[in-house]
Amino acid sequence: MPDLVTLEEIEDAATRLSGVAVRTPLVPLRGKAPSAPLLLKAESLQPVGSFKLRGAYAAISALPEEDRKSGVIAHSSGNHAQAVAYAANVLGIPAVLVMPHTVPAVKVDACRLLGAEIVFVEPTIEARVETADRLAAAHGYALIPPFDDPRIIAGQGTIGLEILDEEPEVDAVFVPISGGGLISGIATAIKAKRPDTKVIGVEPELAADAKASFLAGRRIGWPATETGRTIADALRVERVGKLPFEHLRAYVDDIITVGEDEIRAAMRLLARRAGLVAEPGGAVATAGHLASTASRGRHHAGRPQRHVAVVSGANVDPKLYAEILAEEPAGTE
Repeated sequence: MPDLVTLEEIEDAATRLSGVAVRTPLVPLRGKAPSAPLLLKAESLQPVGSFKLRGAYAAISALPEEDRKSGVIAHSSGNHAQAVAYAANVLGIPAVLVMPHTVPAVKVDACRLLGAEIVFVEPTIEARVETADRLAAAHGYALIPPFDDPRIIAGQGTIGLEILDEEPEVDAVFVPISGGGLISGIATAIKAKRPDTKVIGVEPELAADAKASFLAGRRIGWPATETGRTIADALRVERVGKLPFEHLRAYVDDIITVGEDEIRAAMRLLARRAGLVAEPGGAVATAGHLASTASRGRHHAGRPQRHVAVVSGANVDPKLYAEILAEEPAGTE
């Protein structure tokens, strides 16, 4: 089994991220119930609109000067690409991004504005990895993986540290899963400092490879034709990473899934009751919390439970977002 990321590595990443990543707030989801509100870790407020900045900057800033002089390359469905472009821009080095041609234009445009070169490929993990590896070897670029890397996991784990700093007695944290880097880092930090806190992964029913892997005890891949059905484009990775999977097995308590209508409803709730813009993948953890607590309740040991859901990103196509917000009259959810 590969070595798992440590709390010390996450704390080191937090030091290097100071002044670059935003220390995002815990925003309450307003409601009528008298119990403690759901708290939203608003990673949608990062400069690149998603949590990915933490891992990308942590990884690139850790590179020796000799390794980064030719520039960096990354493959991504959008948010990691934008984060790498931003981090490279801050550090003054070139960035090349390998992206599926199905990525929303809003994410491509953001990367180009940051000065990155874009290479489009077919929407499969194999095409992305093969192209990135080939270009890295040919041009001497340093490869910055989207999730299967200890530096990336350590950077994302800084979110867990911040959650505990602000809500030290949190009972459960809901986290979206794509390749698994985000939940790996958060779970590592949470379990190291508060082992009794539950860490619950959430992913779309139409891209539930992580849940299938979690239940089987081995990594199971889903074809791109299946994962591509979900509206949550940021969560269409066909298989959780090798290193993240070991973290899932070690630290994650459960993985649940949500339907497409639940994701869209969560996007509307986040806008209306928290004032937060969320892309579909960014709303998945909130949707999972709502589905879970509707059936289980939130009372434990005589007090309402304290729950946090990570709102992981806000990079949604404006037309799609407007359509989703208009689907239900305000106040019906």
